[in-house]
Amino acid sequence: MKSKGAIPFVVIYGPPASGKLTVAQQLSQLTKLKLFHNHLTVDLLLSVFEFGSPAFVTLREQIWRSVMLEACAAKIGLIFTFAPERTVSEGFLNLLIDEATACGADVRLVELVCSESKIEQRLAGRSRKQFGKLSSIKEYRKLRAAGVFAVPNTLTPDLKIDTSVSAPRASATRIADMLKQPRKRKTESRNTK
Repeated sequence: MKSKGAIPFVVIYGPPASGKLTVAQQLSQLTKLKLFHNHLTVDLLLSVFEFGSPAFVTLREQIWRSVMLEACAAKIGLIFTFAPERTVSEGFLNLLIDEATACGADVRLVELVCSESKIEQRLAGRSRKQFGKLSSIKEYRKLRAAGVFAVPNTLTPDLKIDTSVSAPRASATRIADMLKQPRKRKTESRNTK
């Protein structure tokens, strides 16, 4: 969707199996915003590089940044799904948000949370395997215990949704409704160098 005013840029983030892609697909249908989900980049790079390798991290962040900046330049609204984890450079998402805001985007952060029991139930789903997503409960527990999925404390969501109790369409509708409202907080740099 091309934007005439501020360019809508929705960042949906949360732990694995919290419903980021499912909610984003519903939101894209409701709003006609383009969907740029995390695994488009991850899967591309995994075909050549090991996850977390220096080349993987550098190229992943270059691709994310390039797509966002080109979408802003073309005035194309975007939904970006993001899974915070420790191979993402510290402060990268904050920098991405600041750059998007500087080029005219109305950046809205949506944090999805979900109960551990629901996450573990979802990990076994067929759709996760389609995108090569984490699907092992044992591996998930190991990574979670190691703090791999910690959300940076520099992120303050505009909206937080518990997808354990909110269906994907209802969650997407809440986000779409939020986009129609003026910002509730002052936009300022989230970069904490």
